Amino acid sequence: MKSSPLILLSSIIFAAIIGCQHTPTTDRNQGVSAQLQQKALSSPLAFDIVESLTVEVGPRLPGSAQDLIAVQWAEEKLSSLGFDKVYKEPVQVPVWLRGEAKAAVVSPYPQPIVITALGGSVGTPEQGISAPIIRFATLAELKQATPDDVEGKIVFIDHITPRFKTGKGYGMTVGGRSKGAVAAAEKGAIAIVIRSIGTDHDRMAHTGMMRYQDGIPKIPAAAMSNPDADLLTLMLKRNPDVVLNLNMSPENKGYATSYNVIGEVTGSSKPDEIVLIGAHLDSWDEGTGAIDDGAGVAIVTAAGHLISQLPQKPARTIRVVLYAAEEVGLVGGKTYAKAHQAELNNHYIAAESDFGAGPIYQIDFKVADDAFKDLQTLTASMAANGVAAGTNTASGGPDVSMLPSYGVPVASLRQDGTDYFDYHHTPNDTLDKIDPKALAQNVAAYAQFAYLMAQSNIELRPLPEPETD
Repeated sequence: MKSSPLILLSSIIFAAIIGCQHTPTTDRNQGVSAQLQQKALSSPLAFDIVESLTVEVGPRLPGSAQDLIAVQWAEEKLSSLGFDKVYKEPVQVPVWLRGEAKAAVVSPYPQPIVITALGGSVGTPEQGISAPIIRFATLAELKQATPDDVEGKIVFIDHITPRFKTGKGYGMTVGGRSKGAVAAAEKGAIAIVIRSIGTDHDRMAHTGMMRYQDGIPKIPAAAMSNPDADLLTLMLKRNPDVVLNLNMSPENKGYATSYNVIGEVTGSSKPDEIVLIGAHLDSWDEGTGAIDDGAGVAIVTAAGHLISQLPQKPARTIRVVLYAAEEVGLVGGKTYAKAHQAELNNHYIAAESDFGAGPIYQIDFKVADDAFKDLQTLTASMAANGVAAGTNTASGGPDVSMLPSYGVPVASLRQDGTDYFDYHHTPNDTLDKIDPKALAQNVAAYAQFAYLMAQSNIELRPLPEPETD
């Protein structure tokens, strides 16, 4: 039987890097890694999983009835895919109901504005509110304003999110969403409406979590579509006295119990040591949660399944964690870290898929400095799948981002996010936005990563010291 071109290419790349350091064990590991890649690229499993989640469950707002349906779906899916152990762990999650959200310019150019409530926002009075708008280009500009400028008005933050392959534009503007309501209320504003944190030109708004602060009045907070933000800016250029009517009915309803859902492929010789690959099960309620984060759920679940089907299980346990309530504050991730604190020393490495379904182009780590080069050598076979060696500055993904503070090494499998923020947190987050081939490439990368980490003999700790200013 002839070897496939993919297997041969992986072997050539690996041999070129490590030369005379070849051993039968490393050859075998790299051969299995290449086989996992080939199987993943030819398998429709991941797309079938995300199709099942979006069709049979749909949007999965934390604390909602659909959230618990998603938990049951996840348990059944992991069990059906042959994981050795499937279980769930309780997570207390905040319950917030979106209600309705409407806005319209009252004067001088009356017309409707497309908005959505930001997660956690309070509502307006039943009759709504009408007030003049005051525009700020950024959150920083708002913070520099005087109360006399802002009091009694609706703040409008008009910060445009730039498009990047890495998605770094999100970090440049998301502060207006998360912190804008507090900054506006401190200066006497009666509401805040931000330009959506997104890179699209569609007339639909991007939701996402915002925060209040004890001792500061809670004011209604919404996002408007990017075209409507452009419209308001043009209105304000013609007439600075634009009056907006805002009517919103979201509610905060306390707390409920959700669950982190976990599936394991038990290690053959080091079962107590963990390689964690995760994604978050919840989603916002505007779309069907396909790219955020149904894709991630499918990627890590399919990767774990492929490893479970190997004739010989890897040394360490592969633990797939489908986290609860990421969207409302990394609640599942924080709960996991606390619940598993006693065994975090046994977590060899962790990574999370939560950036859609774009192709993975690079793998970064956060491991001991003297282990980094060896780890790059170990994962060199991933180059045949288009995954280049990266840096030692990974965060691991949102729900595992707190693990390095406990000493747990992490990896970030970097995806092309050029269009991710076109769909993020909108009604447009639907199954048709996922390219099955790109999704399969992600599965291949995660399967190779998890397997190689489970077989690795490299000591990854202690982590590098955090950089200081």
